[in-house]
Amino acid sequence: MNKRRLHKAVVARVLEGAGRASHAQRRAAFDNDNVELAEPLWTLINKVARQPTQVTDEDVAVVKASGLSEDQIFELVVCAAIGQATRQYEAALEVLAEAHDR
Repeated sequence: MNKRRLHKAVVARVLEGAGRASHAQRRAAFDNDNVELAEPLWTLINKVARQPTQVTDEDVAVVKASGLSEDQIFELVVCAAIGQATRQYEAALEVLAEAHDR
């Protein structure tokens, strides 16, 4: 399998595979969508995507106290991280394609 196909398979698995978090929540975390994610989950997901070194145990504890299970939080954090990595990967591929076409 080529790298792009493998990447698409991983994305499909985290978004559509079996899990504790809903498919809609996983998609919103992947997309870093503040419209679909309520506080305090939105704060955690946005930090994972934009400032991962700033995520604290308290960020996770607040989300857990809001009613999400550890499994749900883990799945959503993974979706947020893979979503951000995907955006960066796609942007890099676009730059490489543009550079190659010159």
